[in-house]
Amino acid sequence: MTDLNKEIDKARHNVRTDSYSMSIGELASMYEDNELEIHPAFQRVFRWSDEQKSNFIESIFLGIPIPSIFVSQRQDGVWDLVDGLQRLSTIFSFMNKLKDEEGSIRDPFTPEATKYLPSLKGRKWGTEDLDSADLLSNNLKLLFKRQKIAVNIIERESDDDAKFELFQRLNTGGSALSPQEVRNCLLIMLNNQAFDFIQALTKDESFQKTVLVTEAKEDQAYYYELVLRFFINRHASDEIRSKHSDVHPYLNNETIRLFDINSDFEYNKEREVFKNTFERIALALGDDAFKKYNPQKDRYEGAFSLPVFEAISTGISFLVESDDYNEDAIVVVIAAKTKELIDNNDFTNSYATRIRPIDRTKIMIGIGRSLFCED
Repeated sequence: MTDLNKEIDKARHNVRTDSYSMSIGELASMYEDNELEIHPAFQRVFRWSDEQKSNFIESIFLGIPIPSIFVSQRQDGVWDLVDGLQRLSTIFSFMNKLKDEEGSIRDPFTPEATKYLPSLKGRKWGTEDLDSADLLSNNLKLLFKRQKIAVNIIERESDDDAKFELFQRLNTGGSALSPQEVRNCLLIMLNNQAFDFIQALTKDESFQKTVLVTEAKEDQAYYYELVLRFFINRHASDEIRSKHSDVHPYLNNETIRLFDINSDFEYNKEREVFKNTFERIALALGDDAFKKYNPQKDRYEGAFSLPVFEAISTGISFLVESDDYNEDAIVVVIAAKTKELIDNNDFTNSYATRIRPIDRTKIMIGIGRSLFCED
């Protein structure tokens, strides 16, 4: 057997799957009984317009085949949705069953007029207390619920890394999700505690004060990415980095390594390091924190700089947990040392040359450590 044959054989055994068709009614019942989890937090990246949702509902009534969905079977038997969020969210919302993060039913989706079904406009699954003219008839509800969807099931015996890899591949390349939005979904699937931990820190007052990004970046979960990068940079694995040439697959794999349910990540300690780091940076520099320093004008200017963020936040994080940490003196140190960044040859060369982002990250970690933690 060739090496390629062996690799294929081994990889195929990492994922065990099954598949069969289920009716929309069956899937809706599973969802109501909490046997199908589509993760309410995923709905923050739910991006279909009302027109797209209306056209999808029309397609179901017309009997057009629905693309298959992927679910992952957990150890407790519950299915986690891996791919198909927009389809199932639209279906459950139309059926007045879609739940928010607190478990309450969200306002239902009411479709617009469509090309072949103009009378679909304003139709509601609803309840009997609504105007009967707006309600779907029972026979149309049955027609809708009996439409079939092919369900591909990743069985519980499958390797966890393979599940996450499948999610990533299904939700990138032509997808509306940003790399970090995919990573957020990975986190939720991997370890809900880790997602809640990251989410809470994105709202930290000092972090928000120092990290100023565009509205577009914020919409793409960039605050989440920066918090994740902070911890990944603090605990970076050279072994994992060496296996990647692109930064986003590297971040995905580091996320899995650091925040696996069985990892030894010290949440309480790391939370304190994060808060102390950004509190000190905010006191020293405020909203100038992660901008480039212009020595000619003696001021910080320009937009938020990711390399500056990585160098400063990582370096300060190492300092605040060291024996040399002095809560008051560190503010003076930050204000002075950040101005030295522009004179660092490795820093300026990383901008002047066509260096890969993954390599620049490694350089910035080293600069931060040498700038703040070495005499």
